[in-house]
Amino acid sequence: MGTSDGPVWAVVLAGGRGARFGRLKQFEPLGGVRLVDRTVATARRTCDRVALVLPDGVEWDGPAVDALAVGGDHQSESMRAALAVVPDDAGVIVATDPAHPLAPDRVYTDVVAAVRAGADGAVPVLPLLEVIQRVVDGRVVETLPKADAVVTQAPHAFRADALRAVHADRPRPVENSGLLVEHGYRVVAVEGHPANLHVATEADLTVMEHLAHAMALADPVPLPDETHGARRTAGVPTPT
Repeated sequence: MGTSDGPVWAVVLAGGRGARFGRLKQFEPLGGVRLVDRTVATARRTCDRVALVLPDGVEWDGPAVDALAVGGDHQSESMRAALAVVPDDAGVIVATDPAHPLAPDRVYTDVVAAVRAGADGAVPVLPLLEVIQRVVDGRVVETLPKADAVVTQAPHAFRADALRAVHADRPRPVENSGLLVEHGYRVVAVEGHPANLHVATEADLTVMEHLAHAMALADPVPLPDETHGARRTAGVPTPT
């Protein structure tokens, strides 16, 4: 059995090209702060180090990060690019993304704590409360059972050696927690958060503007200001 000893590295997967959104979604503002900046800031507060994956050729002018990588044509390729720049002594890797910009610090620390306590991976979940149905050509064809079903959010935390092991043969999974389960690893669930929504559309951004405002009033947290880190390009080493 492996170990989770060692630093906690956050991997911010921001290498998408925005094919579904229509532009680079990770750089859209939310409450005056870009989605990716919010995610990096939360990762900074809750993890020891941060690796950021960006689209090829995109310069980074946001909060300071510890490593940069170039994203691939699939999230699995972007994850492997990040793993290549995360040092071997990392104990826990937290996989997150700018599509979940309002994930609270507590969710990050909870998934890390679950891995530190012995799990191979941990994901935040919420119960499914609505009816779930299959629709084909506009017609309802089946109502699906929802016993034991949950909505899984981000971030996810993994033992670093387990995550590296399941990516050794370069698979292309939908997401990483299921990949670990397929390989026999133990992934546990922690409590998610209702405001930790997934930004997929312009309408989602509008809803989350209201949430971000309400959360800032209820529980202010530090956010990046206009003073960003040195401009860097993914794939170009930091000068020493």
